[in-house]
Amino acid sequence: MNFSLFQFLTLFGALSLFLFGMKVMSEGIQKLAGDKMRGILSAMTSNRFLGVLTGFFITTLVQSSSASTVMVVSFVNAGLLSLVQSVGVIMGANIGTTTTAWLISFLGFKLNIAALSLPIIGIAFPMLYFSKDRLTSLGETLLGFALLFMGLGLLQSSVPDFRENPQMFEALESLTGYGFGSIMIFLGIGTLLTIVLQSSSATMALTLVMCNNGWIGFEHGAAIVLGENIGTTITANLAALVGNVYAKRTALAHTLFNIFGVIWMLIAFNLFITQINSYMVGIGLNSPFEDPTMIPFGLAIFHTAFNITNTLLLIGFIKIIVIAVERIVPSKGKTDERLQLEYFGHGFLHMAELSVLQARRETLRYCDLGQRMFNFIPEMVYQTDKKKFSKILARVSKYEEITDRVEVEITTFLIKVSRKQLSTSASDQLRRLRHVCSEIEKIGDICFKMATMLEKKKEEKAYFTPRQREELDKMFALVNEAFDVMMLNIERGEIFARSNISKSNVLEKRINEFRDNISIEVLDDLEKGSTHVKSSFYFNKMISSCEKVGDSIINISEAAAGINID
Repeated sequence: MNFSLFQFLTLFGALSLFLFGMKVMSEGIQKLAGDKMRGILSAMTSNRFLGVLTGFFITTLVQSSSASTVMVVSFVNAGLLSLVQSVGVIMGANIGTTTTAWLISFLGFKLNIAALSLPIIGIAFPMLYFSKDRLTSLGETLLGFALLFMGLGLLQSSVPDFRENPQMFEALESLTGYGFGSIMIFLGIGTLLTIVLQSSSATMALTLVMCNNGWIGFEHGAAIVLGENIGTTITANLAALVGNVYAKRTALAHTLFNIFGVIWMLIAFNLFITQINSYMVGIGLNSPFEDPTMIPFGLAIFHTAFNITNTLLLIGFIKIIVIAVERIVPSKGKTDERLQLEYFGHGFLHMAELSVLQARRETLRYCDLGQRMFNFIPEMVYQTDKKKFSKILARVSKYEEITDRVEVEITTFLIKVSRKQLSTSASDQLRRLRHVCSEIEKIGDICFKMATMLEKKKEEKAYFTPRQREELDKMFALVNEAFDVMMLNIERGEIFARSNISKSNVLEKRINEFRDNISIEVLDDLEKGSTHVKSSFYFNKMISSCEKVGDSIINISEAAAGINID
């Protein structure tokens, strides 16, 4: 058989167009849904059935269980979802990915939808230039839908015809003669294809094309489908490599769930596909064992029945799955609590619009880091043990490095996302998040300067008076109260932050007034000679530094509310 480089590139181009259409369609749907989709994700509860429905809904929209499970891993890593919640979502994602087979089975082969692709593009393309975001997003969705099926049509015509190439047909046929061994071979092929393509939907499309043309049988197509369920877990595990212990556990739970399903299905494989054959014949369809054109329907039924059955079998054992993965991936204590970014997007199907939610959660964690760093300062004020003091100073120094690194990483990510086509609302949120990250980095610098100031004070043997310590405690409490309001504003979103900004302004005013009063008191004490000059100097510097932290906090609250950020 002669299969030239040009033919290979044509085949790869057809597959790429299929994937690109899927990407454009999913991003269009995300923008069309906008805050509603982010609201759905934020509203997830520990209800396992709601989690399954949510996973199904997301995967049906983005047409990639790999993309869905990577999002789930990143949400767990960021603390948006618990491990128990994530397992339910993953189960739903497995069911959601079966919609690809039904979509192609009903439309891809019976109706020449590729012929309708150009008229659909004709409708969609002008919509991209409308000023209204919703119309533009609808145009993107239609354009992606057209490109997806155009890619599928080209894929059908680009796959080498085995009937004209008997050598390839014989090679493929030789793999089908090993009984159960052939099932395992095709299961391996499905796994490898999904790992390479990073999309079980693309693997399903290739499988359906081969089956529809009669190049492989129903049972071998079903084996490839089982392989997809294993291959799709690799993406989430790759994502979890850079995540915390909870992300690793989520990826492992996905792997265990899918592998368990494949194992029991292999045991009941012959019985299962025989029952599907009987069901199809019973409702008046031809047997998929005899009519190759019926194989896509048979595989759609097989894929759906398998994933639903597997979910029903294991949905009652979610807590047991969680216990198992916690034992397999034990916590290593503080090492697992190291501060790092969640895994923002992975692979080809990057969720630009949904990344706004991820960025907000990551920024919230960054704000929490700033508050934790600030709270090391009161510890240093009261710490008398030299070793313990040095240990806290080292932690502050480490946190300062982390704040610098995380600020760069989050900002870099936000800039990359903002380059993609986003809704006006999402673009505005990203701009505000960049402003928030800049202010948190400033807080980190101020806290580091305060820590080095306290170190110098200790070296110079200058001591705060009891009254100075009492005043510092009041200032620390005021700043922490402002921090708490700020965190609430970031977490709850713009509408809440706008209604709550008055509270932030009141706290900012109190912090400023406290700083002004202290400055006057320090001057009075120095004139009276009632305090040591050095202790007064450091005391006044500490109060002023706290006021600067307060300035950054009010700037963050205003950014959360969408005011005063230009």
